[in-house]
Amino acid sequence: MADPKIRRALLSVSDKTGLLAFAKSLAERGIEIVSTGGTASALKAAGLNVIDVSELTGFPEMMDGRVKTLHPRVHGGLLGMRGNAEHEKSARDHGILPIDLLVVNLYPFEATVAKGASYEDCVENIDVGGPAMIRAAAKNHDSVAVIVETEDYARLLTELSENDGATSLSFRKALAAKAFARSAAYDAAISNWFAGVLETPAPEWRAFGGKLAQSLRYGENAHQSAVLYISDRGRAGVATSRQLQGKELSYNNINDTDAAFELVSEFDANVPAVAIIKHSNPCGVAIGGSIVDAYLKALASDSVSAFGGIVALNQAIDKSAAEEITKIFTEVVIAPDATDEAKTIFAAKKNLRLLLTGGLAESRAAGLLVKSVAGGFLVQTRDNKNSDDLDLRVVTKRAPSPSELSDLKFAFKVAKHVKSNAIVYAKGGATVGVGAGQMSRVDSARIAAWKAAEAAKAQGLDAPLTIGSVVASDAFFPFADGLITAADAGVTAVIQPGGSMRDDEVIKAADERGLAMVFTGVRHFRH
Repeated sequence: MADPKIRRALLSVSDKTGLLAFAKSLAERGIEIVSTGGTASALKAAGLNVIDVSELTGFPEMMDGRVKTLHPRVHGGLLGMRGNAEHEKSARDHGILPIDLLVVNLYPFEATVAKGASYEDCVENIDVGGPAMIRAAAKNHDSVAVIVETEDYARLLTELSENDGATSLSFRKALAAKAFARSAAYDAAISNWFAGVLETPAPEWRAFGGKLAQSLRYGENAHQSAVLYISDRGRAGVATSRQLQGKELSYNNINDTDAAFELVSEFDANVPAVAIIKHSNPCGVAIGGSIVDAYLKALASDSVSAFGGIVALNQAIDKSAAEEITKIFTEVVIAPDATDEAKTIFAAKKNLRLLLTGGLAESRAAGLLVKSVAGGFLVQTRDNKNSDDLDLRVVTKRAPSPSELSDLKFAFKVAKHVKSNAIVYAKGGATVGVGAGQMSRVDSARIAAWKAAEAAKAQGLDAPLTIGSVVASDAFFPFADGLITAADAGVTAVIQPGGSMRDDEVIKAADERGLAMVFTGVRHFRH
């Protein structure tokens, strides 16, 4: 069968970007336009001849527009198979006209939820007729073209120009695939919203969807393919950031940048904070009196590992910070904003990627994390506990001093973002040693102490930076050995979840060494 020419189109869109120019191009090609509600009004106001869908169906739009396209003369026009004698007879008998092109973008449900609208408003923005028509047209892609994004208007017009008013089967198949995926992602957003409203952590069916943001050069390794999808535009982060300069981000860049930005988002936006990340783990994190002060303190924690790392800042980057950051090779810099002077400084580093997010990622926000496993996927809620909100319990004879307590909270925020087993030494609002991803906690404590000693050497100091520091552990010490290792390194205070069968043994070891220790009651495993 020859490729079908488009003679009749049904247009029903919420997003009217580019609609008038597109509709005029269709009309100029002699295509009859059927439309609904606000779309029809906009087209008529522009002087276009439009058949209202109520004229097509013989029924008025009713029930506040909830019922308008759910009618046999619409769905018969979309689903009727061209060349099928029985279908064509049914169409003639019931006055059903074929619809060759469907253009629908759905009610803005995701945007309505993202702006925090009421339950009632969210429900009203659940589209019913749109997905039904989209699925009908996509199923009958042998004869019908379906457009679900304004970005495809130009593609369709080019297709019509190149095919004398017709569309190719390969083109219609591609549109149908996108249409089904859009409908699926839309339904996923609705079902996940309902799960949240009902506080159902484990719904019987779970679906996820997203929009392609970027095809990546490769995945974690060169033989793996990878892409980036956006699923939530309501939370600032790497996926929704604006890249001002630099070469294309890689899979590993995005993964590490996300880790860095999530970490600095733990800190109050009024307190300058900087995180330097390498292979998803922080090698240096600090707060300071200014953003450049925080950066220099973070860099001092492990200046060797910082080379080729990711730098995340929780405030706008100024000239001084940009000058310091560009003194060593840095893969990516991400921040809420940057001054014009900072942008100019970064522009001289052509390979450095600069990402601006417009805000911080709300660390206390609810959300879901997904990880694939063989034959399925794991889903868990985001770890949104912040150490500033925890009810800390002093378990030793000595309570921490105010400065120790401040460093303990700081260190526990960082430990949340270190791969388990995680040990973090901190002093003066900066990390001085980080031990990550070891099979035993005592080894993490030893590695973190060694890193601190190396950092002291790099700075020309006579004593390890761990002397007078505090230590955070992401989970309880199963034995006293890890705590003793930290004590030997010079710590004065400890923060850990508690909950071990040997807590009494660990508390005793702390008391014997004059350490202050607090239990959080919250664990921060990160695998």
